[in-house]
Amino acid sequence: MLALFWAEISYQARGLDTDGLRSGFYIINGVVYAMQVLVWVLLWLNPNPSMLVLSKLFIAGLSFSAALGFLLYGGRLFLMLKRFPIESKGRQQKLSEVGRVATICSCCFLARCVMMCFAAFNKDADLDVLDHPILNFIYYLLVEIVPSALVLYILRRIPSKLKLAHYHPLSSG
Repeated sequence: MLALFWAEISYQARGLDTDGLRSGFYIINGVVYAMQVLVWVLLWLNPNPSMLVLSKLFIAGLSFSAALGFLLYGGRLFLMLKRFPIESKGRQQKLSEVGRVATICSCCFLARCVMMCFAAFNKDADLDVLDHPILNFIYYLLVEIVPSALVLYILRRIPSKLKLAHYHPLSSG
């Protein structure tokens, strides 16, 4: 959703039509999820090593595509913000936010892509290990939990208090 948001901003700034972006995003996500379910069903029906490799390579391909999406749209938005006048209000904060989030997300998806490719062809590097819960924890901590926490921290917002002109507290009497 964040990459879609950045894509919409980028398209609007260049004066391009954004009507098809959201529906295209949903269609692509639906197709990807349907393909993932199909891979899981095929793996369940026929759990052979080649199907397992295909499943891992599918996830690696998705991770690589997500990394490219963050690099492409995050990079475009970063460059667009960089061209804004320096005295623009909030420019520096947005530039920093977009740069950090795009970097974190791209690096995490690329790391997942590399690890899934490695795990697809090396039996000793299986990421779904129940025998080593500590290794599983470390992997997911580094590739998902810490990056998610960083992105949430970077994008945090505390809404300002709304001041109503005609607000009068209710009396208790």
